[in-house]
Amino acid sequence: MKYEGIIIRPPSEAASLILQVTVGCSHNKCTFCPAYKAKQFRVKTLQEIFQDIDEAAAETAEKVRRVFLCDGDPLIIPQETLLSIASRIQERFPRLLRIGVYANAKSILRKSVSELRELQENRLGILYLGLESGDPITLELVKKGVTAEQMIEAAAKVREAGIKLSVTVILGLGGRQRSLLHATETMRVLNKMKPHHVGALTLMLVPETPLYRLQETGGFILPEPFELIQELRAMLAESQLENCLFFSNHASNYLPLKVRLPHDKERVLREIDSIVKAQDERLLTPEFLRAL
Repeated sequence: MKYEGIIIRPPSEAASLILQVTVGCSHNKCTFCPAYKAKQFRVKTLQEIFQDIDEAAAETAEKVRRVFLCDGDPLIIPQETLLSIASRIQERFPRLLRIGVYANAKSILRKSVSELRELQENRLGILYLGLESGDPITLELVKKGVTAEQMIEAAAKVREAGIKLSVTVILGLGGRQRSLLHATETMRVLNKMKPHHVGALTLMLVPETPLYRLQETGGFILPEPFELIQELRAMLAESQLENCLFFSNHASNYLPLKVRLPHDKERVLREIDSIVKAQDERLLTPEFLRAL
């Protein structure tokens, strides 16, 4: 297997075979994200991809149940090429259950529901979509490149195609000034997107990113830990999600949670209230254990 640069995957894909089909991110302008800044985006050739599939299959053909396609935005690959990749994966890994990919809203919207359903029929089982914020001003400031309305439209197409949708949001992304508005607007959009899973991360400012430089000049203020917990509470309080798993167990978070909505909502709100009232930092993940 040949990988170029740092490889990023969702926590839930830890046991998956990671197959790099694109290098970098097609957008690569988000001010908070350091992941692909050193990479020039390109789609790998079919020959490169097939070589990696065949090499992995020679060692693990009977063991692989899940395959995750990276880097950012494999859905930008033309449909027939994607189907060729999915077909090769299915041929080489007979026990395959599903394929997962990162996606962005623009690439989802370029595909018809019938094209997405065709991918679903070829084992594309889950899409990971970064909403980050539902607040339009925050989305514009961090140069996400899409609107909340486009996110909602993309989510509807994914659901109609029968593909699971996992959406990522980022606590703290609105800064201290827009903290609670960022939280409530994000859940407003999530309620319309109706994802199967939501993963909440906490913003960690990385040197050399534009948002880090903005913080250095005083143009952005990251909320304090307990303010971020209150942001998480405000987000969950607005939830109308049904049959959704909400996670904040990423390594960046101060308070790891696994919440089944709506079943666990009131219990978790009480738990958060107790933590905020105590203002005891020992109840939070210590800084030295937090990571991207």
